Amino acid sequence: MNKTKMKNKMLFSTSLALLILLLTMNNTLASNDISQLISEAEFTSYKNVAEFIDHSPKVTIIVPAEQSDVAEFGPEVVKGLTGSDCDRDGKMDDNQTCNAVYYKLWLKYSLKK
Repeated sequence: MNKTKMKNKMLFSTSLALLILLLTMNNTLASNDISQLISEAEFTSYKNVAEFIDHSPKVTIIVPAEQSDVAEFGPEVVKGLTGSDCDRDGKMDDNQTCNAVYYKLWLKYSLKK
């Protein structure tokens, strides 16, 4: 086997192993209680739900380009949308989900006292 094919096989195998590891980690994190990812000290440092959302990790997704984007930038334009990942599952959350996560944490930590 020539060196290029061998190098490509190694790169593919490494990429596949990394992808499997990331998927496994994502499933593990998603199944955990959110309070295991956000400590009481971190949560109580936020003044309100808006600050909680602002400090949540950000996720960017690719969305379909609008016709005006294609007209201005050409057919190969890529459009992204960035938002918050309040529940730390790797997916962008809407405002309702972020509010629910905040409320769940608020209940857990306020009832604990």
